[in-house]
Amino acid sequence: MGGRVSNKSATARKTSTKRARTTRATAKPRLLSGGNPQIAKADGDAAVQAYIAAMPGWKRDVGRHLDALISATVPGVRKAVRWNSPFYGTELGWFLNLHCITRYIKVAFFSGTSLTPVPPVGSTHQGTRYVHIYDGDELDEALLASWIRQAAQLPGWASFSS
Repeated sequence: MGGRVSNKSATARKTSTKRARTTRATAKPRLLSGGNPQIAKADGDAAVQAYIAAMPGWKRDVGRHLDALISATVPGVRKAVRWNSPFYGTELGWFLNLHCITRYIKVAFFSGTSLTPVPPVGSTHQGTRYVHIYDGDELDEALLASWIRQAAQLPGWASFSS
């Protein structure tokens, strides 16, 4: 057989590879433990919208609402997906991210201890505070917008590489 690995012709291999790439590109994102969508690392609104579209059940509508609130509160907000979570930032750094947990959405404010009032849920990461949003919760938009506005004006994560 002299080094032959497959009986497929070169044309058949190319067609098969192309079909596999197309299937991967159009496949529905996999949900990780807790129902968090697995989305490839990317910068920009399209990646964040792909994450939101893949959020399960009621979380999708809340995700859309949060994204719209963040975008309206911080014009020109930067967006990216890293570690299967959408991040939001300004020229001062990344200030907020979202993550799906089994029963709630976790909203992380990276400089949360500097916000007034301080978001309710503590963290093991110094400075970070969380808001957990459960199915059926009525969002206090004024308070969320206030936290978003404050957080966007504080220094955040400088980059994802550190």
